[in-house]
Amino acid sequence: MPRYTRRAFLGAAALATAAAQSRRPPNIVFILIDDMGWRDLACYGNPVVETPAIDRLARGGMRFTNAYAACPVCSPTRASILTGKYPARLHLTDWIPGRRQWPAARLLTPSFNQQLPQEEVTLAERLKPLGYATASIGKWHLGGQGFRPETQGFDLNVAGDHRGSPRSYFGPFDMPNLQGGSPDDYLTDRLTDHAAAFIEKNRDRPFFLYLPHFAVHLPLQARERWTAYYESRRKPDSPPFDPVYAAMVHHTDLATGRLLAVLDELKLADNTVVVFTSDNGGLRFEGARKQAATSNAPLRAGKGHLYEGGIREPLIVRWPGVTPAGSTCPVPVSSVDFLPTLSEAAGSREELPRRVDGVSLLPLLRGRGRIPPRPLFWHYPHYSNQGGVPSSAIREGGYKLIEFLEDGRLELFHLARDPGETRNLVRKEPGVAARLHRRLKSWRESVGAAMPQPNPAYDPAREDQGLAGREPATPPL
Repeated sequence: MPRYTRRAFLGAAALATAAAQSRRPPNIVFILIDDMGWRDLACYGNPVVETPAIDRLARGGMRFTNAYAACPVCSPTRASILTGKYPARLHLTDWIPGRRQWPAARLLTPSFNQQLPQEEVTLAERLKPLGYATASIGKWHLGGQGFRPETQGFDLNVAGDHRGSPRSYFGPFDMPNLQGGSPDDYLTDRLTDHAAAFIEKNRDRPFFLYLPHFAVHLPLQARERWTAYYESRRKPDSPPFDPVYAAMVHHTDLATGRLLAVLDELKLADNTVVVFTSDNGGLRFEGARKQAATSNAPLRAGKGHLYEGGIREPLIVRWPGVTPAGSTCPVPVSSVDFLPTLSEAAGSREELPRRVDGVSLLPLLRGRGRIPPRPLFWHYPHYSNQGGVPSSAIREGGYKLIEFLEDGRLELFHLARDPGETRNLVRKEPGVAARLHRRLKSWRESVGAAMPQPNPAYDPAREDQGLAGREPATPPL
C-alpha cells in the first residue's frame, strides 16, 4: 500500500479543491455603495481620496466608464439591480417612502410602490435553484415587515429593513440580526464582519453575497483617525472636499480590501465574480445642507438629478479567467443589466422573467464581444431632496435627451463632446431631438410609466421655497 507524505496529501487536497471549484458555478460578491459618486475613487480620477484596495480590484478586472444607475435615487436602482427591470416598469420610482409633496409645486407627483412587489423574481430567487447560498448584508430599503430580503430569496438578512440610512454609523445598533455593540463599533466594519463569516460558512458551495453598504450615505460620520488624516490632506491648491466624506470612502476601501483578502485566503478568488458599483450619483447637498459632500465634476449636478452627475456610476467587475485584467469598457450599461448578466454567469438555463429590460454583459466582460446597440432610459417623475424636478431621459449612442415634465422643456447633449452637459443642442440638431423624444415617449407608454399631474394649488410665488438647491437651467441655446 503506497505511503503518502503530509506535503503530498496537502497537495492532493489542494488539487481536489481546485477541481471542485472549477466544476461549480462561480461565487458572486456584489458590493453596492450608497451615494458614491462617479469620481470618488482614485481609479476614476479622484485626486484626494486613497482607495488602494478598490484600485487593485480594477487592475484585476474591467472598469466601466459609462455605467449608469437606473434612477438618481436609491430604492428604484436597488429594485432594478435585483429584478433587471426599469423602475418605471416596477412603478417604484422614488426612494421609499419618498419626498413629501410640496403644496405649491407645479406638479403633483404620482404615488408609487412602497416595497418591491413579492411577485417579482429577484436575482437571489434565480440563483437558489442552482444551489447558491444567498445573503443580503446591509441596506435593503425595498420594504419593511413582510417585504424584507428573507421574503425575496435570501437565506440570510443582516441589517436589511425599511430604513434608508442608519441612525448612526457607530454602535449600539438596532437592525435585523445586527444588535448591540459599543460606540467604538463602526457599521461598515460590522457589516464586513458578517460578510466574511458568510463566505467562510459557505466556502464549499456556490454563494451569492449581496453587500449593500449604508456608506457613504448621510449622516457623514467616520472614525476620527481617518477624518484627521484627510483634514491633513487639505492644501491651498487641492480641490474642495469634505474630510469626513473622504474618510467614509476610505472606510469602504478598507472594508473591500478585507473581503478580497478573505476570498484569497480561502482560495475562492479565482472562482468568484466581484461587482463593485453605486446606486446613484454623488451627493452634492441635501435639504438645508449647503456644504457639498462630494463633487462629480466634470459631470453636471448629482444625486436626485438626471444629469450625468446623478446617474453615472463607478462600476468594476472582476472575474478571473473571464474579464481581461486592467481593461476598461466605454459601452453604456445600466443597473438593469446585472440580473441577466449574473444569471448567465451562474449557468442558469431558465428563461428570464417576463419583461426584463436588461441584457447580459458577458460578451463585454469576456473582452471579445459586443452587445446589440440599444437606448437607455430613465423616468423620475418626482421632486428630489437635492433640487431635482420631474423628468425623463434617454441616451442613445453619444446623444442624451432630457425632458422636463413641468413644462415639456427639452435638453439635448452630445456626451462625448460635452460630458458636462453645458451646450443644449435642441435648436442645432432638432431632428435628433425629435427622434429621441418620440422614442422616449413610446418607451414610457410601453412600460406604463406613471406621469405627474398638474397641481391645482400651484403658486409660482412659492414654488421655489420647496425646491432649495434647484439645478439652474442650461445656458442659453
